[in-house]
Amino acid sequence: MNARPVLRRIDMTGQTLNAAFIEEQRQRLLAMQRDVLGSEENTIGAERNDEESTGSEAQEYEDDAQRMEQDIANQALRNMNVQRIADIQRALEKIADGTYGFSDQSGDPIPVERLKALPEAVLTVQEQSARDARH
Repeated sequence: MNARPVLRRIDMTGQTLNAAFIEEQRQRLLAMQRDVLGSEENTIGAERNDEESTGSEAQEYEDDAQRMEQDIANQALRNMNVQRIADIQRALEKIADGTYGFSDQSGDPIPVERLKALPEAVLTVQEQSARDARH
């Protein structure tokens, strides 16, 4: 009988990422991915319904301005979702290849508390702040 090795990694801060924690994070990431993808589908569906319901009505300049503002807000939400989905998928890849809990950029450990709060974290707080500042 082949016993499956227990996945346990200790990072440089002495934190233990055991198999149960990593599996819990994987399940959370999968649920988050479904939620984010579902909200994106809802946004696209709402836009389509809006276009269909106002297609034959007279156009007002105020309507155009409101629609443009809504389009800008929807695009900003899409951009955030695209990055979040990419981070979720990358975190799932890191779980699969055994590097979950370590920064993609520096290789430094990501604190367990950060991973609990943001299971999709693939960067340290400082690295994430720098990435956010660039975008």
